Amino acid sequence: MPEYMRFMVRRLIQSLLIIVGIVIVNFVVLHLAPGDMADVMAGLDGGGDANFTQELRKQYGLDQPLYVQFVGYIQHLMVFDFGYSFTRNMPVLDAILDRLPATLLLMGVAILLAFVVGVILGMIAGSHAGKPLDTVISLLALLGYATPLFWLGLLLILLFTIHLGWLPSGGMKTIGLRGSLVDQWLDVAKHLILPAVTLAVFYLAIFVRLMRASVIEVMGQDYIRTARAKGMKNISIYLKHVCANALLPVLTMLGLQIGGMLGGSVVIETIFSWPGLGRLTYDAIFSRDVTLLLGILFFSSVCVVVTNLIVDLLYNWIDPRIGLK
Repeated sequence: MPEYMRFMVRRLIQSLLIIVGIVIVNFVVLHLAPGDMADVMAGLDGGGDANFTQELRKQYGLDQPLYVQFVGYIQHLMVFDFGYSFTRNMPVLDAILDRLPATLLLMGVAILLAFVVGVILGMIAGSHAGKPLDTVISLLALLGYATPLFWLGLLLILLFTIHLGWLPSGGMKTIGLRGSLVDQWLDVAKHLILPAVTLAVFYLAIFVRLMRASVIEVMGQDYIRTARAKGMKNISIYLKHVCANALLPVLTMLGLQIGGMLGGSVVIETIFSWPGLGRLTYDAIFSRDVTLLLGILFFSSVCVVVTNLIVDLLYNWIDPRIGLK
């Protein structure tokens, strides 16, 4: 079997084991928490007596031992049956797929903005280490890192929505908007600016600091001095030698931060009323919809694992010397 195929098989097996472990932990933790959806449903019906609550638990199988519930959950999961959400009155898979595009759009734009701008600013700061430009970029990165996301989101709403009136404060699109497909996409883009920028600021600061440190380290290597001695121009040195080697730690951090960004999206989607998985998670927690929460956590785990697998492949593409290990 070729080395590339062995690498893929090994990584896929590891990923499947990680996902299985996450499924077990999520199920146990959520079911050991006090209260269940029967209590919530009884409360919604006006606070039924103990017999009514017990009947609800029996109807949904919540009275069975935990291991029996887990075996049933795994059996349904293997055929991609994620259960039924009583709060949404629809299958969990349909509820997730309805919100997933909005979250992928928000996270994709935010991570792309943070990564591209962070790498560029980090390169500039690292190549001007100790100079005023480096000081300004580093201070801005430190400020972005220290600023709470919820506070920044509210501040941007106050400035760009209330005072300037340039951008909408929430939602994904204007209700009742009629126009061409281009007009609709432009409207979505207009609603996307504030939440995407807010979510990107924290991670942009991380990428700037990491890229700056990586560039400074790479600039001190012997092969950089050799390239200068051969008369290579600075732009060629940065593009051919510095950038490729300095990117590797940033790519590692990119894979690690995907999970954190999923958590941060809960706050951002709540502040900006963005109809994504983060907002759905927030609602499911307060309604004790464990079935919906398990589905959301499963999809989130798969996204993180797949992202880290892609990062491993990018490592070998950027620097073939690393090899598939």
